[in-house]
Amino acid sequence: MSNQTFGNDVSADCAELVAENASLRDRLLRALAEAENTRRRADSAVADARRYAIADFARELLTVADNLQRALAAAGADARREEVSLIEGVEATQRLLAGTLARFGVRRIEALGQRFDPNLHEAVTTQDSDEPPGTVIGMIEDGYTINDRLLRPARVVVAKARRDTAAPSIAPESKDESQVNERQT
Repeated sequence: MSNQTFGNDVSADCAELVAENASLRDRLLRALAEAENTRRRADSAVADARRYAIADFARELLTVADNLQRALAAAGADARREEVSLIEGVEATQRLLAGTLARFGVRRIEALGQRFDPNLHEAVTTQDSDEPPGTVIGMIEDGYTINDRLLRPARVVVAKARRDTAAPSIAPESKDESQVNERQT
């Protein structure tokens, strides 16, 4: 074997090894990047689980909050003297529940007077109003978010433009039309 042949074999083997090394390096870097992405996704999933783990429990507690609100609305302003302390107790319980929900990131959606947002509100009905069309003018049920994620949409009444109740006026016939009508008879 000549030195030239031996040199070509070495340089070919060297080029092959360099290409294989580059390929392995590329695969290694891709595997490391994929491992890092997987770690980040797992960390994000764990953080979301911590932030939103109580969402189902909180959703169930919202029915309690709704019932406390209904009880207070039913009591009204004309409560008798002996009912006042009961009403105050229900109000205190409602405040305590609202504070507890707030500590866990549950917030009531302020909807009245706001522009209708389908991401936060559920329109139950529309109503003629002097308010700008698309404005929330009534609340059926409060909505809530948990850590900026919708827990339950607010069920609302949305304003729509008033219709004109006056019947459209019929324009009197022009002379030409009336003359044509007379000639035809």
